[in-house]
Amino acid sequence: MPEETIQQSLASQGVSRRDFLKLSGVLAAAMGLQLPPLEKSGLPAALGVPEQISPTEQTILNALETKQRLPVIWLEFQDCTGCTEAVTRSVSPSLTNLVLNTLTIEYHETLAAAAGFQVEQAKQDAMKKYAGQYILVVEGSIPTDLDGSYCVIGGRSAVEQLKEAAAGAAAIIAVGNCAAYGGLPKAKPNPTGAKGVWEIITDKAVVNISGCPAIPEATTGVIAHFAIFGTLPKLDKLNRPLTFYGKTVHDRCLRRPFYEAGKFALSFDDEGAREGHCLYKLGCKGPTTYSACATIKWDQGLSFPVQSGHPCLGCTEPNFWDGGGFYEGQSAPLDRPTITAVGAAVGVGAALGIGTALVNQSKKKAHKGES
Repeated sequence: MPEETIQQSLASQGVSRRDFLKLSGVLAAAMGLQLPPLEKSGLPAALGVPEQISPTEQTILNALETKQRLPVIWLEFQDCTGCTEAVTRSVSPSLTNLVLNTLTIEYHETLAAAAGFQVEQAKQDAMKKYAGQYILVVEGSIPTDLDGSYCVIGGRSAVEQLKEAAAGAAAIIAVGNCAAYGGLPKAKPNPTGAKGVWEIITDKAVVNISGCPAIPEATTGVIAHFAIFGTLPKLDKLNRPLTFYGKTVHDRCLRRPFYEAGKFALSFDDEGAREGHCLYKLGCKGPTTYSACATIKWDQGLSFPVQSGHPCLGCTEPNFWDGGGFYEGQSAPLDRPTITAVGAAVGVGAALGIGTALVNQSKKKAHKGES
């Protein structure tokens, strides 16, 4: 393993002790950890940090001070590199720096400065040096037809390279719907015989960070969880971390109050669409799509597809591309809870939904020259 601890590496990059202590709280929140009641930290007030931190934060601090940096090998197969692009634009700078800089990415085709035989040798050296210790991240589906000849890197098929790298990995993470479930390459008629990682690697647990692309904070959060605790987070039946995939998009959607009220957009340019009404009747798959899109969002929490006026396509679910059409059909019964339960059910989402409608109404009046 790299000789420096995580804390030593951060310090060498100019991270102060005060910022290092704050990082524990950032990581706890990013990993979705529940923080127990606060306890006295015993840290001097001169450090400028709270006198109390939680046991969870203290555990993270201890790990960062003692654990050595973690090697990461990142493979790419049938993909568009969208998940890599998303991770490099993550809005949690401390967390992103931890994964991309403090941890050691020993191999990554897109981010590597080297190429060809040089970078392939670096991968082989890393797998040998850190056997049984590195995290394997896989992006892109794996083609299996024609002996894997649809994706060949350095003269070797994706299937061969995946099995080789997985054999020495301490943990395996499939990033994006392609790596998790086959993605768009697996769409009918699946000409390359594309498969997800967990269909090929069956003797080890594979964490699926699904999405097209995957939410970057989910990717970096899982990597940080393993780096700090040495274990994988709790997973659902599709091997997705419950922290990020435990609720549906519909559960926390800001348009849900309109769903409860039976107000729907019937086309993309009708009055309902302009008022921010629910997109359920335009084929929104939010009620059956498990993802943190509605809460984490994208671009510093600015927005996500449903908020911007586009129905959820269900991209975190297997076979979403063959689910009866993106703008056709409805993903769940139209049964709605009684209005008395709405307040408790939607919380902040209700306020945001109503706020969106009010903003739209104000814009409409301003456009018409009304007071």
